[in-house]
Amino acid sequence: MIGRAKAAARAGAHASVRSVNYATSPLLASKTPPWRSKFLVALVAGGFVLLVGRAAYVQIVSTGFYQKEGEKRYAHTLEVPASRGRIVDRNGQILAASVPAPSVWAIPKDLEATREQRKELARLLGMTLAELEGKLDDSPNFVWLKRQVEDERWASIKALGIKGVYQVREYKRRYPEGEAAAHVVGFTNVEDKGQEGIELAFQADLQGKDGQRGVLKDRLGRVVEDVGDQIEPVDGRSVELAVDSKVQFFAYQRVRDAVIEHRAKAGSVVVLDAQTGEILALANYPSYDPGDRQSLTGGQLRNRALTDTFEPGSTMKPFIIAHALDTGRVTPDTPVVTAPGSLVVTGTAIRDAHPHPVLTVREVIQKSSNIGAARLAMQMPPREMWELMSSVGFGQKPQINFPGAVSGRLRPYKTWRPIEQATMAYGYGVSASLLQIAHAYTAFARDGEVIPVTMLKQEQPAGGVRVMSARTAQEVRKMLQMAAGPGGTGPKAQTMGYSVGGKSGTAHKQEGKGYASNKYRSWFVGLAPVDKPRVIVAVMVDEPSAGKYFGGDVAAPVFSQVVQQTLRMMNVPPDIDVKPQIIASQPAEEESF
Repeated sequence: MIGRAKAAARAGAHASVRSVNYATSPLLASKTPPWRSKFLVALVAGGFVLLVGRAAYVQIVSTGFYQKEGEKRYAHTLEVPASRGRIVDRNGQILAASVPAPSVWAIPKDLEATREQRKELARLLGMTLAELEGKLDDSPNFVWLKRQVEDERWASIKALGIKGVYQVREYKRRYPEGEAAAHVVGFTNVEDKGQEGIELAFQADLQGKDGQRGVLKDRLGRVVEDVGDQIEPVDGRSVELAVDSKVQFFAYQRVRDAVIEHRAKAGSVVVLDAQTGEILALANYPSYDPGDRQSLTGGQLRNRALTDTFEPGSTMKPFIIAHALDTGRVTPDTPVVTAPGSLVVTGTAIRDAHPHPVLTVREVIQKSSNIGAARLAMQMPPREMWELMSSVGFGQKPQINFPGAVSGRLRPYKTWRPIEQATMAYGYGVSASLLQIAHAYTAFARDGEVIPVTMLKQEQPAGGVRVMSARTAQEVRKMLQMAAGPGGTGPKAQTMGYSVGGKSGTAHKQEGKGYASNKYRSWFVGLAPVDKPRVIVAVMVDEPSAGKYFGGDVAAPVFSQVVQQTLRMMNVPPDIDVKPQIIASQPAEEESF
């Protein structure tokens, strides 16, 4: 019954469909407007024209721009770093050189590492995990993790197998002489740019010129192919110094030992070749290791021999004596009245440590008499005395290609008061660096000529400027020999096998507008051998506090040791017997200052 009903329903539905006439349907019988089809065709045609125009613009009009943009994604120009030039001493010993070193970098967005791997990576990079995470957050595409690491450390980092961490080869500076030559060679920064010393002074010569290399890279930054011609780098030029690394090392050791022994604040040594003006050694203590500059202080970086100025004290007296001799005012045997142990100039008293009734001009140097030097200076017009000091380099910046050298202070003579002229005779009221004092003493070593000093090795001796006669210079050398011998202020300057001459100096340190009563600078400047000087050595010890502070006690022994070692290294034959000059144990004349 139900089956027959369903069949009847299906038959009825079929009959109704056949009864529909589509041709007579009002809706289907209406015609499509002609403009509609034309509009659709126009839209298609317009789109085609736009595509053709865009293609023409990209392929013809702006092809260069799009090619460059495309190349940026895969083509790169890499710098091929030039090797920085070496710094060598006069014998070819390396003082500074560049060696390849890996630098570690990463693409943070590609970095895949577990927490344990990140901890180990941070440890190998010498940082905390937080510091590492901070670096990785700086940029998603590139970040330096550590510049110039050791090969062994990079091998350990690579062994971690962290995706997204890479290395590139750079150059790292090595300094074989360490802290002994630090103030000479200086150092570079991580970009291989000179920051101090010779590294800074000769940056243009040492740095060279980087080359270029065209490459194709994949999306991970890996080089897959070289393209184009490579421009080869031009390595930097090596710089050959006048410094002798052996003399430098020995001088540094001796001044370091003196500073420690006398519990001093600092010390410096300058060694000059008396014939050429070459600087054989320039050492300071405290110093630093140029290859490890973490936690450096300003005191370690200061090149005190060039940057620190001080009143030269009694080392100025030989110049006053020399000018008095050279102008015929006195002879070496002319008596100078120094009684009763003081000299009053415009209300200010000048005193000697030990009163002497009368001293010869020779003895004024030997006994280091302030009164004798002041009396001779007061015979000179201020302008004449100023020209003398200026001619030997005081008040002028040393003509040396080295950063930090200072000019010191020498006021115009028109402003001098009588007491100032008197005190300048024994080194108060004028200031100079240790290098300037050593340079001035070339006048005595070179028979009256002042020659320029240089940090670079010289093939030929430099020409000098005559400031006194050869005879006067020779006479002053004999007086300096007396000052460094029995009855003088510096017998501890005596050296085994070589005759020496020099002048000690001691001065209160300036503090504010006055002088500290218990702070001193001690120094000794001299030359050897006396008849034909080959070296000039200047020593300064700042604030000795172990009980001794006279230059003859603190600085003269350093002078003795450095002179002896330097002359032996230079193969200078001894000029005196050993026995007669073993007198260092004899008491020194107490210096006036």
